[in-house]
Amino acid sequence: MRHFESLRALLRTDSLRWQVLQHVRALHLPDCWVAAGFVRSAIWDHLHGRIACSLPPDIDVIWFDPDSALPEQDAELEAQLLQVDNRLNWSVKNQARMHLRNGDEPYASATDAMTHWPETATAVAVRLAADNELEIAAPFGLDDLFNLVLRPAGAFQGEKRHLFVERLQNKNWLKKWPGLTVLD
Repeated sequence: MRHFESLRALLRTDSLRWQVLQHVRALHLPDCWVAAGFVRSAIWDHLHGRIACSLPPDIDVIWFDPDSALPEQDAELEAQLLQVDNRLNWSVKNQARMHLRNGDEPYASATDAMTHWPETATAVAVRLAADNELEIAAPFGLDDLFNLVLRPAGAFQGEKRHLFVERLQNKNWLKKWPGLTVLD
């Protein structure tokens, strides 16, 4: 539980990330979270002693609604977020259709979709509840994230391993965060 409280404390003091969370909450989407690099980069920057934690190149907003799974809906939501803050590269994806792109069985929720993501440390999402409490979804827990461990998850340990390796190379994470340990 200490990692959950550490994450909450870190995000509460990050005014830019808190503002992003408020923008996303205002969309009133079902099962909606800000995920992946938004959380991962904040923790890894903090653990590497960086005072200013920059936002990732894109802000991953995930949500789940099988009745609104058209890509055009996501594009409309991205446009709404751009109207609120056009400095950010918003990436909105309804996870109810992402199984098609990923070659998986249909997902049951946004959190279930995260169990099919490439790394355990990336499968973390946060959102603001109506009372401003920070909710955390972390299907693999937070230990790898806080221990600077980069480990493939699920199918990325086997049949999709080449995609994990490609991401590791393309993202250049080991150079940006030299304290990371890659575990297979």
